This record gives sequence, structure tokens and C-alpha cells, in this order.
Amino acid sequence: MSAHLALHDLTLGYDRHPAVHHLDGRIEDGALLAIIGPNGGGKSTLLKGIAGRIAPLGGRIENSFPRLAYMPQIGDLTRDFPVNVMDLALTGLCGKSGMFGRIGKQDRQRAHEAINAVGLTGFEARPIRTLSGGQMQRLLFARLMVQDAPLLLLDEPFSAIDSGTIADLLAIIARWHKEGRTILIVLHDLEIVRQHMPQSLLIAREPIAWGASSAVLNQPNLDRARAMSEAFDRDAAECRRAA
Repeated sequence: MSAHLALHDLTLGYDRHPAVHHLDGRIEDGALLAIIGPNGGGKSTLLKGIAGRIAPLGGRIENSFPRLAYMPQIGDLTRDFPVNVMDLALTGLCGKSGMFGRIGKQDRQRAHEAINAVGLTGFEARPIRTLSGGQMQRLLFARLMVQDAPLLLLDEPFSAIDSGTIADLLAIIARWHKEGRTILIVLHDLEIVRQHMPQSLLIAREPIAWGASSAVLNQPNLDRARAMSEAFDRDAAECRRAA
């Protein structure tokens, strides 16, 4: 299968200290890949690197997708802006029309359809600051729908939401996967991974295992990831691979 996304000896981090290092691999087009590992293991950093939010410290990311859609953790978002549900859904069009581009009738119809698809019918005029955590997460999924990107990056999309909302959002992800989109999702719930994610990447700042979830999620791999995370020295200098 073809792959528009590949990682080549990739190292990512902050202030020259690596959070993810020496990661090699290719993500096949149409993959549904869970990124798992201990807290502080570099999962969110990896998504930010692929999304272009941070530059590599070493190696490179090869991404030939025409566009991507990135959903950060809900805790990284502020709801203080005076915008409503429709306004936020329409920001998914900024990549196409620009920040101050004209929004047409078809664009609004597309946003309405996305809002309806996530179960927020009738909420279009509701200020986002009044939404519950689950409603806000549904809205972020609607924004992804409006973006209509072939590569989707989701960081902890099921954090602190109810089981009913999780089930609805998993159904949306399954539909995206069936459409052939490439989806990378940072997850903590290993049961969700086992039941719904065909592939997994287990990292603890370094790659531990990458492949079918059934093969990755064994106890030796999980124990190794935990041990590597506990042994990590946050003050260590930037590592360099020997030639």
C-alpha cells in the first residue's frame, strides 16, 4: 500500500531536550493508528510535530498529503472567545478560504450538516462557553468534518466525556476509516484500542512496538514502556545517534 506519511529518524522536543527520539516508520494510507504509552511519553508531541506545530530537532517528517486536520486536547483550548457553535464549526474552512475569507451559503450548509451529524442539532447559536465537555468534543468533531481532510490527527478525543458520547464519536471515526482517511489518535484507554483500533504505536519517548494492536498490546511491551518512562532523565542533554 502507498504511504503519504513517513517518519525518518525523527526526534522532537522542546528547548533541545527530546520528547520523542529516533522514530522511523511509515503510516500506510487509510490506516487507523492509535498512539499509546505512558504519560510524558511523547504522544502529543508526535502529533504536534506531524501537524507542523513544532519543528524536528533531528530527522524529518515526510508528509505529501494535500492537507490535514488536527484536533488538540480539549484542555488546550480556551472557550472565552465570544463565538457560537456555528462560528467554531465554520473555522474548519479557514484553510480553504483564509481567516477573513467569504463564507457562502454552501459552506454554511456543510457546517449545518456536520453539526447535525454529531448530535448538536439546534445548538448553532449556542455560545461555546455554555457547552459541556461532551458537547464541546462533539463540536470539535464537527469542525473536523467541515475541514474534510484526508489526514486526521486527534489528541485524546475521549478525555473526560461520557460513554454515550464516546460511542457516538467512535462511530464517526469508523465511518472516516471506511472512507479511506488516514487517522492517528492519541489514546490512554487500552480497552478502546483493543476493540476499535487495528494498529498501534507504543512509545515511551522511544518507540517500543508498532504494528497490529493485538501484537503491540502485550504485557512485556507495556512493562518496558513504563520502565523506560520512569527511567527518563528530564535534564539529560540532547541524544545523538552514532553514525
